[in-house]
Amino acid sequence: MPPPPARSSLPQQLHSALQTATIPLPSLPWLTTLSSSRNPPPPLASLLATARARILAADLTTPSLLDPTYASTHCFPPNLSNPQTPSCSLPADIIIQVLDVENLSKSRWEQVEELESMARGETKRGREIIRIQDQDAEGEDGGVDQVDRGQATQSSAQFTSQASSSGAAATQQRQVQGRQQHQQQQQQQAHESNKNATHKLLMQDCKGQKVYGIELKRVERIGVGPSSTLIGQKILLKRGAEVSRGVVMLEPSKTVVLGGKVEVWNKAWNEGRLERLKGAAERGGEPA
Repeated sequence: MPPPPARSSLPQQLHSALQTATIPLPSLPWLTTLSSSRNPPPPLASLLATARARILAADLTTPSLLDPTYASTHCFPPNLSNPQTPSCSLPADIIIQVLDVENLSKSRWEQVEELESMARGETKRGREIIRIQDQDAEGEDGGVDQVDRGQATQSSAQFTSQASSSGAAATQQRQVQGRQQHQQQQQQQAHESNKNATHKLLMQDCKGQKVYGIELKRVERIGVGPSSTLIGQKILLKRGAEVSRGVVMLEPSKTVVLGGKVEVWNKAWNEGRLERLKGAAERGGEPA
């Protein structure tokens, strides 16, 4: 009687399950390390979710991260970014990570002014400028007034303490609500700004080759702002996407935003964006 077929190992099960997913396919050694990090290992579904999250947060150029066969077939053709390359289309699906994103529909000085306004805690509602500091200050004054009234009419030390606590709590609540409203306004402003904009991406494949992409048609989830494109975000460019003079033409039918980000890259990009825009505007001779 022949022995029963050997059950595939946990890393192999993970590898097989991820082959049908749209995310980058990790290598068996990487999956082995992941599955052996806890003993006993968690259920397969939990490991799959962890693998997806970590792959989307990883640098695609990390050695041994991706399956070798997958990496060799999901990268840009050599010299694709050469502007002398004649127009062509991508021969296969390509997985990339975003290194930079720029709104081409606004001058760099316009973007500088927006960032400086946000740093001052200001945002626009139509022609009106909303200042979060003013909202906080109003909350603080209201809290002081409550305490003063309590002291003026106090009948006991306990009443004064309660009034003071109530005033401080009310002030803190107003400040939290003001900041939340400010964040929502910023997100709405970014959404409106991105809605009719054209964006340029600097993209990198798993081999390290960098290629620019420009929206030929508006692609949802591509944009500049807290709920838009993040640095290190993964995108699947589908076979047949047009390439013109070394630049990939991005359109919804050929562009799948997978999500994710590389935390340290995204943080550094946001912190340095204002100075980069100023420098680029000055070098380009844009009028302030």
